[in-house]
Amino acid sequence: MSKRQLCILGSTGSIGCSTLDVVRLHPTRFNVVSLAAHTSVDEIFAQCIEFKPQQVVVVSQKHADLLSAKLASVEISAGVSHITVLSGEQALIDIAKSTASDTVMASIVGASGLLPTLAAVNAGKRVLLANKEALVTSGAIFMAAVKASGATLLPIDSEHNAIFQCLPWHQQDDIGECQLIANGINKILLTGSGGPFRTRAIETLASVTPSEACLHPNWDMGRKISVDSATMMNKGLEFIEAKWLFNVQADDIQVVLHPQSTIHSMVQYKDGSVIAQMGNPDMRTPIAHALSFPERIESGVAPLDFFNTPSFEFQAVDFARYPNLKLAIEACKQGQAACTALNAANEIAVAAFLDEKIKFTDIFKINETSVKKFVSQEVENINDVIVLDKKARLFAQSLLHNFLPRTALTPQDSK
Repeated sequence: MSKRQLCILGSTGSIGCSTLDVVRLHPTRFNVVSLAAHTSVDEIFAQCIEFKPQQVVVVSQKHADLLSAKLASVEISAGVSHITVLSGEQALIDIAKSTASDTVMASIVGASGLLPTLAAVNAGKRVLLANKEALVTSGAIFMAAVKASGATLLPIDSEHNAIFQCLPWHQQDDIGECQLIANGINKILLTGSGGPFRTRAIETLASVTPSEACLHPNWDMGRKISVDSATMMNKGLEFIEAKWLFNVQADDIQVVLHPQSTIHSMVQYKDGSVIAQMGNPDMRTPIAHALSFPERIESGVAPLDFFNTPSFEFQAVDFARYPNLKLAIEACKQGQAACTALNAANEIAVAAFLDEKIKFTDIFKINETSVKKFVSQEVENINDVIVLDKKARLFAQSLLHNFLPRTALTPQDSK
């Protein structure tokens, strides 16, 4: 069997690092030909020394110069003289569509991952989709590109990968065009842990700190996605992504709180059967599944120990606690403009919260106001998506001055 040639977009993030963990276990199956990171020069330098890709992309020329200098200092001893270092968005697009790779791990966080992921799709590659924002922001446009190019799209989010595994095998070949109702499926059950504030008093959420919001009880994730998990916006984005991946309507998806994160999602069939995918909460499992599909390979994750696994709990969602999730479900029903604006505003709001410019509860206010502003905008092609994304970001940014910084909270405010 010939080696898969991998391009990893977002190689220093949690998904990228987990992907390389799986690759280490299978040196005869995978070859890393290109890597991309944002500003983590030391981390991607170490990856270059170990995996020796042909090309590496970082965000700016300054970071490219820093990485080039580090590689030049060891190019003979480490055997890395062949590595080309590039920078900028066009370079990301170029490595994503390059014929040097046949498989692209799309794990750049946020809307900045849209164009390189779409480039990989247009090149007809095997695309491992960890960047949920690509589907959230462009939905039908993205899926039409998958169909036109013949690309293979495999979901990496643990929930969507779980749903994929629970589908009839012949539906797994029809991502984006699934006919679930015709194949005996009543509903997709999308599980979520509820994040770190599932039992915290709602009236205290305004005083949540960034460090508290980033302490997810089950998963080790980056700061942005950790905040999204705390607000359950992450589940809202996954809700929208599920609509497009599995060709269903919003009413065909139900969010179920499952605090243990052992069941990653479920599919409910007409005959009363519910098929669930279970495992320890470790992203290497869905990554290994997608890397090797339809085969199975070792992921490095220990099998589930049923004798030491906490009892399963299931709860309905309290939308008073998680208004961002309700907003995302409504946006899913309203159409593409609402979804694009929601994602853009949320990225601005979460960044402001992490910088302590706004309170945790202000994230929803900014998101809601932004969706109302742009819900009626026409979105017919990828250029419309990009224009709307920029407009929504600028609008969300303009709202920030309306809110007190979190650090300005008085003791009375935080009670």
